[in-house]
Amino acid sequence: MQNNVLILDFGSQYTQLIARRVRELNIFCEIKPYNKLPGDLSPYKAVILSGSPFSTRAEDAPHPDLSRIKGHKPILAICYGAQYIAHFNGGNVAPSNTREYGRAKLAHVALDPFLKEVPRNSQVWMSHSDTIQELPEGAELLASTHDVPNAAYKIASEKIYGIQFHPEVYHTTAGSIILKNFLVDIAGLEQSWTPAAFVETTVNELREKIGTEKVILGLSGGVDSTVAAVLLHKAIGKHLHCIFVNNGLLRKNEFEEVLHQYEDMGLNIKGVDASARFLDALKGESDPEAKRKIIGRVFIEVFDDEAHLVEDARWLGQGTIYPDVIESVSATGGPSATIKSHHNVGGLPDFMKLKVVEPLKMLFKDEVRRVGASLGIPGERLGRHPFPGPGLAIRILGDITREKVAILQEVDHIFISGLREWGLYDKIWQAGAMLLPVNSVGVMGDERTYEKCVALRAVESTDGMTADWVNLPYEFLQKTSNDIINKVPGVNRVVYDISSKPPATIEWE
Repeated sequence: MQNNVLILDFGSQYTQLIARRVRELNIFCEIKPYNKLPGDLSPYKAVILSGSPFSTRAEDAPHPDLSRIKGHKPILAICYGAQYIAHFNGGNVAPSNTREYGRAKLAHVALDPFLKEVPRNSQVWMSHSDTIQELPEGAELLASTHDVPNAAYKIASEKIYGIQFHPEVYHTTAGSIILKNFLVDIAGLEQSWTPAAFVETTVNELREKIGTEKVILGLSGGVDSTVAAVLLHKAIGKHLHCIFVNNGLLRKNEFEEVLHQYEDMGLNIKGVDASARFLDALKGESDPEAKRKIIGRVFIEVFDDEAHLVEDARWLGQGTIYPDVIESVSATGGPSATIKSHHNVGGLPDFMKLKVVEPLKMLFKDEVRRVGASLGIPGERLGRHPFPGPGLAIRILGDITREKVAILQEVDHIFISGLREWGLYDKIWQAGAMLLPVNSVGVMGDERTYEKCVALRAVESTDGMTADWVNLPYEFLQKTSNDIINKVPGVNRVVYDISSKPPATIEWE
């Protein structure tokens, strides 16, 4: 790919957002840690330096080697990046005398291609504690705010543009215009990266890489594995062998329904009902992390058994997406390396001697859906809510039994079906029901009951990293509660979870 942008990550919370905004302009980009520059920089026509929680004045400040970039490729330096360029090129960066966080207005905007169509008084978003007091030698002031005199500058001789604010966040109203001005007008990038272009390029690369060798892929019913399977199928056809494992913890009728959908899509798929194996392994275990590990271990065992039945399989296909890859590689070696580990990022047991192919590893979730639509995958598949890998095991608090699974499957079915019937499903990021490890007193037909309590949860989000509870209509909750209590033996109380993430998580375990 010769029409590419390199984003150097200094540990900013906004780095993924920079990539999203660039991709929205139909321009391909990649994120790399600031200290792990690619050996070959020829595919990149422009470089973006991200923000950072560090100060350029600190001894442990991220210090990249820009010798192969500075003066050779156009650079957009954002926040820390702008301060870094200024500080190490003769400018002066010092602690700010005023709090520079939140919304600000551009009080001065120079006539320059970089700020074309950006009006004075345009709102921008600041997030820094240091400020650029003096610009580096050869720099020209482009924009100021009331509190930040050097909000934007350029070093024309080296095609460097520095901005103290964040164009990637939606609070910066002209952020996309600024990015387009830099990438298209100044750096000369083409806006040609579309889902159809990605499919064509990826299919050709997969054919060249895999040839006629066999690939096995574990399907989960989710969006990522489905799109990965269809891409691989388009590239290698019958040489792709898909395996869909029923761990006994799926939603009601999901195993049969999803299996038929995959068969109707023309995939070479085998359904494996290993529910008894999983439920037996989980017997008596209540600890959430232990349950996850048991399910992961048994899945690998089942999948390995099935993989051995595919003669001469050489590859393992995975639905890894870009956020998984990014979160697994910390830019600074700091806390982000331990927040979340991903089992599908470069992780295979030693006994599985397979090469890994990950056709979606450069895509964000919304891009995966757009690629899926380009491939003709039914909207019902692409619009499916995220569902946890361990399934209902982490929605049943406490130990797992077949009876509890059956109860929760019925509750979940009523809840999700109701969301669809009321036209609410597609407005929600994720929804599900939790079976709580408590009984409560109730009364039915003048008789005392002492039965289970279930909690319903529905959240809205963009990427699952943060989430807010959905204000579902009272009439819907009333009907759903009545249906659950009347139709599911063993449940006499329904509650609705109104916790946001953070401090709560989306799942209860």
